[in-house]
Amino acid sequence: MAENHRAEVAAGKRFRFGRNWARFLERVGDERILQARLSLCRTLGVETLAGKAFIDIGCGSGLFSLAARQLGAQVVSFDFDPESVACAKKLKQAFFGADLNVEDAWRISEGSVLDREFLAGFGEHDIVYSWGVLHHTGHLWQALDNLAPLVRPGGRLFIALYNDQGWVSRYWTLVKRLYNHSRILALLAVIVHLPYPFLASVALRALSGRLNAERGMSAWHDYIDWLGGYPFEVAKPEEVFTFFREHGFVLSYLKTCGGRQGCNEFVFQRPPLAGLDSAR
Repeated sequence: MAENHRAEVAAGKRFRFGRNWARFLERVGDERILQARLSLCRTLGVETLAGKAFIDIGCGSGLFSLAARQLGAQVVSFDFDPESVACAKKLKQAFFGADLNVEDAWRISEGSVLDREFLAGFGEHDIVYSWGVLHHTGHLWQALDNLAPLVRPGGRLFIALYNDQGWVSRYWTLVKRLYNHSRILALLAVIVHLPYPFLASVALRALSGRLNAERGMSAWHDYIDWLGGYPFEVAKPEEVFTFFREHGFVLSYLKTCGGRQGCNEFVFQRPPLAGLDSAR
């Protein structure tokens, strides 16, 4: 797995997300962790995840795995990027290193959401979480299809996917390819796009009183992730809705980015089996 990842990075086919997350972790403190917990609770409509099985697909920095664990969930985290896996392990050691039961309560591994045999080893979960990840696999719809069996009856699927903006999305696809082609082109992309989207986004947040990035994230590291994030795919909200309706899921939450750049958020529920407590 690690060898495949290194080969794709060397060929300019994949952004080093884990390296960006490692830098982000240097800025993670109590406030960002609190915002991550609040984000999960707000979107899922809960105050706790005690007794819930939570799987974080493409765990990145590990921040939301940590948030779920602090909310009481039994957590599984995995990522295709070995540097991201290292980030999650670092957070686990920092916050739950002394917990004798943490090995079972928070498991971290390296793997791909495109590997069905790998996924089959995890069973079913109450919360299947994958925020801003699946559009970077290179096979978005296969990845979405692979998620369905991970959600137990009555469980929920919480995902965020890049919005399809037509020709604008094709422009950003080109930028991301060039960014990963060479360091010089990466630097040029950073400089050229500083006015938009980075400074424009920061200014908008400041004017609206939300200077700090949402969900405990960092505006700068999100910017680098946006410019370099490749592979890159997009989807329209109605396409995602239709896809999961055909898989038997019900949409319980939707937050769009208003047709602009960014992610649309979805929470789908798998209907409970007859006689099964849907509140599980």
